[in-house]
Amino acid sequence: MNQTVLTNQELFVKSHKRHHFLVGFYRIMLFVAFLTLWEYSSVTGLIDSFFFSSPSGIISCIYRLATQEELFFHISTTLFETTVSFLLVMFVSLLTATLLWYSDYFSEILEPYLVILNSLPKSALAPLLIVWLGTGTKTIIIAGISVAIFGSIISVYTGFKQTDKDKIMLIETLGGNRIDAFVKLILPSALPQLISIAKINIGLSLVGVIIGEFLAARRGLGYLIIYGSQVFKLDMVISSILILCLIAFAFYKIIQFFEHNQKKKNHAPL
Repeated sequence: MNQTVLTNQELFVKSHKRHHFLVGFYRIMLFVAFLTLWEYSSVTGLIDSFFFSSPSGIISCIYRLATQEELFFHISTTLFETTVSFLLVMFVSLLTATLLWYSDYFSEILEPYLVILNSLPKSALAPLLIVWLGTGTKTIIIAGISVAIFGSIISVYTGFKQTDKDKIMLIETLGGNRIDAFVKLILPSALPQLISIAKINIGLSLVGVIIGEFLAARRGLGYLIIYGSQVFKLDMVISSILILCLIAFAFYKIIQFFEHNQKKKNHAPL
């Protein structure tokens, strides 16, 4: 019996590793094929390298910025602002959704306002934030928060509300209170959805930060994009966009790591 269980577990681990190896391999091959086609089109004149650049031109631009120590400064600025925005979005969302779940009266009052605020075009708020708060890191972080916060609160609250009410009633029948129900049932049950919401929020926070840097910054990748477009340094623009893609991918992989660990705990054979 023990040998059978061990064999099943080994097969599960091997299958899991093989699946992720193939996924990673095909992702890399797709990216390499895209870069090859892009470089070939630029060299042969199928596309105008002045407007569309090329992988070799982008590498040269990144190297030039890196040797001038500008690139790492701008990347670190955007990373810091995005990370702070994301963490604050998740913290405020979790706190507010908990209050909404705990008090039905509170949720009935605030829910329409959250829906209305979430429907507002967040890019329209950025000029107001500049007027109210001035330019600087604080304004950009708040711009990043404003893009994700309202939708995140609604999503987290919806996840809390979807928990089986019979299980909550069972906890209360056994002498537990609403805090016990939240800590022992609601939060663990909503953890997979919280991870999915985090995937969305990290992208939205990055978008909000870049919008803020477009309008109110002298540093960051958003600033490089605007500056490069103004002086027609399109290599700089495309390089900054690709670096943003890599940052978004890195954030995604970090969150995916926690998601996979959670799935392995839930689906590993006994």
